[in-house]
Amino acid sequence: MVKAQNANLHKAKQGKNDEFYTQLCDIENELKHYKEHFRGKTVLCNCDLPHSNFIKYFEDNFQELGLKKLLHSGYDKENNTGDFRSAECIELLKQADIVVTNPPFSLFREYVSQLVEHDKKFLIIGNQNAITYKEIFKLIKEDKLWLGYGFSGGAGHFINHHYENYATATDKKEGMIRVSGVVWFTNLDHNKRHEDLILYKKYTPEEFPHYDNYNAINVDKTKDIPLDWSGAMGVPITFLHKYNPEQFEIITFRKGDDDKDLTINGKPPYFRIIIRNKKI
Repeated sequence: MVKAQNANLHKAKQGKNDEFYTQLCDIENELKHYKEHFRGKTVLCNCDLPHSNFIKYFEDNFQELGLKKLLHSGYDKENNTGDFRSAECIELLKQADIVVTNPPFSLFREYVSQLVEHDKKFLIIGNQNAITYKEIFKLIKEDKLWLGYGFSGGAGHFINHHYENYATATDKKEGMIRVSGVVWFTNLDHNKRHEDLILYKKYTPEEFPHYDNYNAINVDKTKDIPLDWSGAMGVPITFLHKYNPEQFEIITFRKGDDDKDLTINGKPPYFRIIIRNKKI
């Protein structure tokens, strides 16, 4: 997707146009990896009106999943009801075991904070850049939140009537827009997060330079993490798609010892997560 399409999510954040409706196929593709978590549980879809595909998925699979109860609420603009922060919706949240939805992009920090405050399990959609929010990264570092399996190619098609679709011809879907950098955030365990990343490269000072202001090497691509480096290293945020907490330790994010952005020869790379290989 071209850069202009990423601006759609920034506009949503600024203009509060958060109506990005999720395809049923994308919900099915992700939820199939978590079925064992739902038996005997009460599920809440609290950003979903009755026509939501999240509600359809759980209604259609209620028996197969062995659900105890399905609850849902959604924001009604005309009557100004159904806000996830309202007293009535919080009462529904208290009844739920697991929350599954696509929350408002512009309120993502607040939304996740509420889930954590009420100690809920969840599987929700957000923008990959949310990883850079200090509140979200703290949860990732503390192993209280991680990424799900994800959208094919790191992009999803959503129903939204506010923005023009800038996708190329092969990526266009009628009545939908293509949005890159969307991910599933969850605290439900799944098999993918326990798979070791296979490493094949060896360290060389030419390929992996040190930062000016932190004792770590820079790694531009996750697949190039050197197999023989036991010290700290900075990797792109896309590393979290391959993150196995049994293989790697997350140390910090973005800043050097001087509390300024990491630099190499005076120039900052794009956001870096500092990690260490625990198996060396």
